[in-house]
Order: sequence, then structure tokens, then C-alpha cells
Amino acid sequence: MLEAYKLTHGAQIRNLKQISLDVDPNYGLVWLYLKPTPRPCFNPDLVEEVRAVQRILESNNGQIPWKGSMVKINYFVLDSSLENIFSMGGDLSLFRQFITNKDKEGFLKYIKVCIETIHGFHVGCRFPIITIACVRGDAMGGGFEVALSCQVLIAEKNIEMGFPEVLFNLFPGMGGYHFLSQRIPVKQVERMMLNGKKYKTNELYDMGVIDKLADEGCGREAVYSYIKEATKYRNSFHALKNVREKVHPIIHDELLEVCKHFVDVAMNISERDLKLMNRLVKAQDRMMNRKVLPEMKTKLAS
Repeated sequence: MLEAYKLTHGAQIRNLKQISLDVDPNYGLVWLYLKPTPRPCFNPDLVEEVRAVQRILESNNGQIPWKGSMVKINYFVLDSSLENIFSMGGDLSLFRQFITNKDKEGFLKYIKVCIETIHGFHVGCRFPIITIACVRGDAMGGGFEVALSCQVLIAEKNIEMGFPEVLFNLFPGMGGYHFLSQRIPVKQVERMMLNGKKYKTNELYDMGVIDKLADEGCGREAVYSYIKEATKYRNSFHALKNVREKVHPIIHDELLEVCKHFVDVAMNISERDLKLMNRLVKAQDRMMNRKVLPEMKTKLAS
């Protein structure tokens, strides 16, 4: 984990509890590992810590402190330290609290930091940094959206991704529509968001959602393999990314507008939907206790 450094803009990295970091100076590579608690979701503290690392890069010309010196970062990899879980997405327990207390202001505050973080991955922290999602466990809802926000999505075989939000009468509001639409046709995007289905990564790779499919247990090796290949065409990669952004731009303020609509919709869901949401929270708790997660759709529909 990084020590505490005072940087040029007064930012510091220290006392990280919800994430951990590792830097490989040989490749200009920073690994960010999610280690959320008490459940595998993007709680406010985790989001703030991830965003703090992005701000370090943004404020220091794409560099990060490591062992007493500043390392120029070329690749930013988002990974998870949890076994068989990448992320289950937004903090549904917090969502319930906001909705029950009619705390729209608090909900919007949380959402805005989430969007800043997601957009930060999308734009490479505003530097020519290639962001990579290394998905070695299931990614649902906002977890899937965050993985999609990275410029490169590498996932291991036979894990699952999907959007369960429809099961409690919501929709993926953290940029999933934007990011997925850059990869597959819009009609297919909407079908995925409305069917509540969990997709195997093998299937998503065939659809064009995943950039590189790794063998089980070989996600890290696949990242390094990609990086070694990418160094050969780094200029081309960024040139093509810039062209894609001109043709299909994903703008921070547009992401935020969708999220504001998400909050409006969420504030009006029924008590039944809140109960279903709570069941999913309890299922996430069981996951953290290393118990078997029941099939999400079957459990929520019961």
C-alpha cells in the first residue's frame, strides 16, 4: 500500500481501507484492488478512495508516488481482492436509506462522486493513461457499469455479469447505457437491461462486450499480455480512442443527467421494490460470509 506523500496540489494517499494499490514501475502500471466492506459494493468510502487516486493522477501530470519517487502511469488497472467477486454495484443499503428518508440531496451527492469516478476511468484520468478492468469475479449492476467504463475490459471465462436493477423496478443509471452502446447495438443494450439476465463472460465476449477473454485464474497474466502488445501500438490506440470519442462522445454532464433521472425514478419505487432490494442486500451479506448466493432472480421473485 502507498505511504503518505504530500504532493504538488496538496493531495495525499494514506489510510486506505476500502482499496489497496500496487505499482509496477517497469510498465508504468498501477493496480487498484477493490476490497469493500461490509458488503461487495461501491459504498461512499470506497468511491471516495478510488476517486482520490484518480485526483492524484489528474493533479500530478499522470504520475503517482511510489517508494519515494513519482512514477509516470501508462496503465491503470481496476481489479478486486475479493474471491469470485468483482463488484455487486451500487450501495443498495444506502439507496434504501435515501429513498425511505426521502433524502434526495444525499442521494445526489453520492451519485455525483460515482459519476466523477466512472468518467475518470473513461477518460484515463485526463491523461494518455489506458484504463483496464480486470474482472476475475462476478460483476453486477454498477459493478458491470464500472468495468464497462474502462477503456479495455478483460475478464476470465465462466464468470457472470448482468443488470439486476429491473428486478426491483430500476434501471442501470451509472453510465451503462452509454458505455455498452459503444460496444453493441442499442436494441441489444436495452434487451440486456430489461431482462435481468446474468450473462457468462464467454457469451459477452462473443457479443463484443469484452475485449479479451482470459482462462480461469489467468486474469492478471492476460493484463500483462495485453500491455506488452499495447506498447507496440500505443499511439494508434489513443488516436482511435480520440476518434471514437468524437463520433460517439460520452460527456460527464450527460452521464450526470441520466443519474439525476435515476434518482428521480428511485425515489418513487414501491415498498415491494424496497423489500426486494433489501433481499439483495442480505444476499450480498451472505456472499461476504462465503455462503452460496442463491440464484438472484429466483430469490427476488419469491
